[in-house]
Amino acid sequence: MYIASDWKDYEVIDTGGGEKLERWGDIILRRPDPQIIWPLASESAKWRDVHGHYHRSSAGGGQWEMKKTIPEDWKISYGKLKFHLRPTNFKHTGLFPEQAANWRWMMDKIAAANRPISVLNLFAYTGGATVAAASAGASVVHVDAAKGMVQWAKENVALSGLADKPLRFITDDVFKFVQREQRRGSKYDAIIMDPPSYGRGPGGEMWKLESSLYPFLESCMEIMSDRPLFMLINSYTTGISPTVLRNMLSMTMGKRYGGKLNSGEIGLPITASGMNLPCGILGRWEA
Repeated sequence: MYIASDWKDYEVIDTGGGEKLERWGDIILRRPDPQIIWPLASESAKWRDVHGHYHRSSAGGGQWEMKKTIPEDWKISYGKLKFHLRPTNFKHTGLFPEQAANWRWMMDKIAAANRPISVLNLFAYTGGATVAAASAGASVVHVDAAKGMVQWAKENVALSGLADKPLRFITDDVFKFVQREQRRGSKYDAIIMDPPSYGRGPGGEMWKLESSLYPFLESCMEIMSDRPLFMLINSYTTGISPTVLRNMLSMTMGKRYGGKLNSGEIGLPITASGMNLPCGILGRWEA
């Protein structure tokens, strides 16, 4: 498991009973997590003394119960990287802190390359990986189908003092964007993707990970440079093994370029128990 263990502004305080207790800077939140199927030892005062508690509805979705006043928007840092946070209607805050394990890896890879690196960040959400890659000196093209997420990413870039870096922000269906990049002859040294289980593009384009990911990977192969640095796939789709991502990368990047393959779970340390909380899976190819 790849553990994002070097946070100072974020912490999984405790887990149990289908929920996690988290610290985001000075804000304490209580949120559901489908991986936490073990019981809560005791609902102590720390579990009740929270700023916000997201309650899952039996009919699907849910809502926040705010127990203390919190800012509409607050900020946390991961080293030099800075991020805007705000509670969303879907229980999220705009950041997946376990991804710091990937940010550190890609920052090290980019810095050690000692050459200009162009990065394509697909399904790029609020731009955690965009901020990380740009801070390491890469030029980045950030693509997401949701206009609001692209704007949020721009805010994170500006907050981190990277607005003057070589960055492009694109609101588009990622498959169509990659196809256009093929026709334009565009090339990238690194590709990052965080595909959803299901999704729709701006024009109603359907995405289903099980049937869409492999042909999409093949499409991405056509826009890799002659000296690719890495490809990273991250997934939160339940039921998919990390070995599936490794196999797909072996059949595409590994077959063409050789290199090194890794896959595994990605997670966060739990302070109270000393255990690790699994948060998703990843597959990495690197030169």
